[in-house]
Amino acid sequence: MTNVYQKLAKHLDNLPAGYPSTESGVELRILKRLFTPEEADIAMTLTMMPEPVAGIAARVDTDEAQLAAALEAMAKKGLIFRISKRDSTLYSAAQFVVGIWEYHLNDLDEELIRDVNEYMPTLLKKGFLSTKTKQLRVVPVSKSVPAEMAIMPFEAAEAIINKQSKIVVSPCICRKEQKMIGKGCDKPMEVCLVFGGGAYYYEKNGLGREIDKAEALEILKAGVNAGLVLQPGNQQKPMNICMCCGCCCGILKNLNTLEKPAQMVHTNYYAQVDEELCTACEACVDRCQMDAITVDETAQVNLDRCIGCGLCVTDCPTEAMMLKQKSEESHYVPPKNVFETYMNIAQERGLM
Repeated sequence: MTNVYQKLAKHLDNLPAGYPSTESGVELRILKRLFTPEEADIAMTLTMMPEPVAGIAARVDTDEAQLAAALEAMAKKGLIFRISKRDSTLYSAAQFVVGIWEYHLNDLDEELIRDVNEYMPTLLKKGFLSTKTKQLRVVPVSKSVPAEMAIMPFEAAEAIINKQSKIVVSPCICRKEQKMIGKGCDKPMEVCLVFGGGAYYYEKNGLGREIDKAEALEILKAGVNAGLVLQPGNQQKPMNICMCCGCCCGILKNLNTLEKPAQMVHTNYYAQVDEELCTACEACVDRCQMDAITVDETAQVNLDRCIGCGLCVTDCPTEAMMLKQKSEESHYVPPKNVFETYMNIAQERGLM
């Protein structure tokens, strides 16, 4: 007989980002750690479209007051998403990534971390890599972009930040969970920027603190100086900017295992070396999070691995490294908003 966690796993897999099954059943162990059977039943009644409690209660024929209390408790636990509009609160399903996993920043334990780390390669292969549209993209650090190069506002992290009216900064769950199991690195922790409705959710759940644009720009600068890759949401109006390292980030770490990770990333740039200026100092090797650069007599960039983040350019003492734009026919324009991103992913997975 199919149990409630198998049903919940199928429900999550029918959301755009997916929740694929494994032979080991680790995905079910994760759900059992996070959801009670009663919470699993309620989670399966929600879709990605935010709804008021009254609408959900009428649709599933249950007591509105009891459902309201249960939904709010689940939102506080990071099992579903909540957004407030005027005088009403709306609830929707949360995907496992990006979503439920990140919402458990404050209550991680080693068993959950090990299960999720075991599951991530499957989630990446059957979820993230299986669709043309990804949840995140890569934008270059501003110091790596030549002054004469035209760059769209949605490709500039500073421009994205300056358009926001609500910003919350949160610790990076990837570096936090790796630290908890004795791995990871010492790169800055409080660097995840969340905007808009997501920022209100993070603030109410105690997952981060509100900051102004000036502080957000300082955090961005510190992240870049530390060699972190900038990954905003894959929209022209993103709800977040992640600052990622290749040793901890669930996406970059698993992309690193691929022969040609550049083919799996939305990016409009690539690094190039001026061999006459290169002194083979290897500063670029240390900065690259994707092992895309090797040095013999001069630095060499493996374009199958380069994701166009520009970090190598910012630390080159002789200005031998430069960032180049891809050809016009290869130029990527992200979806306009989060809704369009997930609609694209759902269509590509055959869910619509």
